[in-house]
Amino acid sequence: MTRQQLDVGVLGATGMVGQRFVSLLATHPWFRVAAVAASANSAGKTYAEAVAGRWTLPTPAPPAVARLTVGNASEVERVAAGVDFVFCAVDMPTDATARLEDAYARTETPVVSNNSAHRWTPDVPMMIPEINADHAAVIEAQRRRLGTRRGFVTVKPNCSIQSYVPPLHALRAFRPSKVAVCTYQAISGAGKTFESWPEMVDNVIPFIKGEEEKSEREPLKIWGTLRGGAIEPASAPVITAQCIRVPVSDGHLAAVFVAFERRPSRDAVLAAWRECAGRPQELALPSAPRPFLRYVEEDARPQTRLDRDAGNGQAVTIGRLRPDAVFDWRFVALSHNTVRGAAGGAVLTAELLVADGFLTRK
Repeated sequence: MTRQQLDVGVLGATGMVGQRFVSLLATHPWFRVAAVAASANSAGKTYAEAVAGRWTLPTPAPPAVARLTVGNASEVERVAAGVDFVFCAVDMPTDATARLEDAYARTETPVVSNNSAHRWTPDVPMMIPEINADHAAVIEAQRRRLGTRRGFVTVKPNCSIQSYVPPLHALRAFRPSKVAVCTYQAISGAGKTFESWPEMVDNVIPFIKGEEEKSEREPLKIWGTLRGGAIEPASAPVITAQCIRVPVSDGHLAAVFVAFERRPSRDAVLAAWRECAGRPQELALPSAPRPFLRYVEEDARPQTRLDRDAGNGQAVTIGRLRPDAVFDWRFVALSHNTVRGAAGGAVLTAELLVADGFLTRK
């Protein structure tokens, strides 16, 4: 059966994540970019003009989108009128972003957001589609709060957790109790390239504002329980994180140490990763990686340049599983931060919401 395409808008379309949305959606079988919007500085220009000298991807802007006139993302009614739902990647203060996303939702235009503004709103699902697809059920409670019929907001979690939360999730049957993680994060996570951030060449910065708190707390909401029209975060495992900016263009790598209530064997860990799949794989969604988790045996893998594009940037690559003298096991995991960790994760979330009937034509 051929599915009718939905018309989508991209808010914050001129930024690095917005550009990734535009690129990923260029040939998408379910979605068509019908509107691009950004700040007032870009509004009124063609998309090609607005990103001239700022385009960060190796392939050029898709011609059909390059011809579109950029709207002002703050003109909510005007932008919302021409689309069925929007992806949001605006660069605004948190409070302003939350107000903007709610405003779009109240026009009956659902929002699938890359931003952090609503990640801790109790009735807003924060989704890794393979892990907590069931959290979409809280949307009905959110609609009651917003007074909407079809409008709502859903968000994707921070890019820093995309590499290590999926492998840990696959091991939940063994009850992980304590996790220590150190993430080595690419400069594109800050919306930068080496040309725009020359200070990162031959350099490491051991601080990323707010990232460690997000890395420690957000997994608990993802593993949370729906109760009374809200998502109640899980209480375990306890996670401690350090987040470091490294001179890599794309790809967030995590070194993970984990203790379990029931220590699994190495074979059991590898089997759990090998068999891990979720509703995106079951439904054969267009962006779903197969496999979701990929283990490599070579000692020097995963590597960002070799492995970040696995599964078209949607898969997680794991390596170096070893016993640990303090914890039970340690491993290294890698994900593409602007695909799975940002725009691609949001696109996959939108595909799941379409399959489950939450995103439809207006």
